[in-house]
Amino acid sequence: MQSLNLKFEAMKKQVLISGASFAGLTLAYWLNKFGYGVTVVELGKGLRTSGSPIDVRGEALDIAKEMGIYDQIKAGEFVHRDEIVNAQDETLATFAINTLEEYLGDIEIHRGDLVKIIYDTLPTDEIEIIFNNSISALIQHEDDVEVSFEKGESKSYDFVFGADGTHSAVRKLAFGPEDQFKKFLGVYFAFAKADQIETGRPKSTGIVYRELGKQAVIYQFKEGANAILLFRAPKLEWNYRDLNQQKQILNDYFAGNTNWKLPEILDAMLSANDLYFDEACQIHMPSWTKGRVALIGDAAYAPSFFTGMGTSLAMQGAALLAKALHANADYHIAFEKYNEGFRPFVEQTQAKVTYGLTIQLPETEEQLQASITALSN
Repeated sequence: MQSLNLKFEAMKKQVLISGASFAGLTLAYWLNKFGYGVTVVELGKGLRTSGSPIDVRGEALDIAKEMGIYDQIKAGEFVHRDEIVNAQDETLATFAINTLEEYLGDIEIHRGDLVKIIYDTLPTDEIEIIFNNSISALIQHEDDVEVSFEKGESKSYDFVFGADGTHSAVRKLAFGPEDQFKKFLGVYFAFAKADQIETGRPKSTGIVYRELGKQAVIYQFKEGANAILLFRAPKLEWNYRDLNQQKQILNDYFAGNTNWKLPEILDAMLSANDLYFDEACQIHMPSWTKGRVALIGDAAYAPSFFTGMGTSLAMQGAALLAKALHANADYHIAFEKYNEGFRPFVEQTQAKVTYGLTIQLPETEEQLQASITALSN
């Protein structure tokens, strides 16, 4: 019996997924369900569970129902009230995003909760997940893709899928440098833990402060709080591996600003060992597939968090691609259906970024007042 099982495993098409977040884990679920041998490689030492709450919307909720995890997601919904404050910490508007008309039916959930929910659906005895490793090289052949890893021996797979985020290594190796596909939005952002900052508001309250070209947020969670800083800026020369340089940039833009909680937030970020700093951008590509390599999620079509659709696009795209492969014996046809079928929705979603930028980082007094008035009704 064991020899039969080994033979069956050998007959399975073997796939490698780079990235163990929403896109990669969702794709792993569906490809395993459709009979593929699945390996997931993740650069981090474990699942990345930190970060601000995220939204699950539209068809992504239907995907969750198909996966049998909708009820868990709904049970973990992050229901909260938010406030917009002025420089003196006076409340200008109070709202509950879950009850706003454009968000009705959507579910906001802590990022880590959703990652764990999807991860727990995976049969770990069938799917191999490798942490603390990454892909260093790809060589495509007619029948497979030869993969070299930072740690360990090379191995060949029938397909390789890049679900490794906006700064995707798979995209760089298979398609070319990031700058070919990146659309910089003129914004930088950072977040860090800020449990020590007293807000004077109940737990599960988000507090938002805006001034022209800048926004600061404190999200209070069940286990603490995160602070976020966003600011408009021209293209800066920075290194994503240089934490001290990133802190210097934040200091340059926020030092001396005594409005609201900005001094405390800046102090928290300058002393943080786990500061996350990045530029806001979108990824636009003429094709998300090349040979036997395909990209999903932010690696393929990052919409930016200003659209609130990154997680939903990741889950939808992963499910659509897996179903296309399952329905078509010829992977060329499957990849074509993925590229053509999903693109209109992706482009429609990415186009919404302008509205999100105007609301969250207004550039005129008129836009600033409108962003507050819209939430005061």
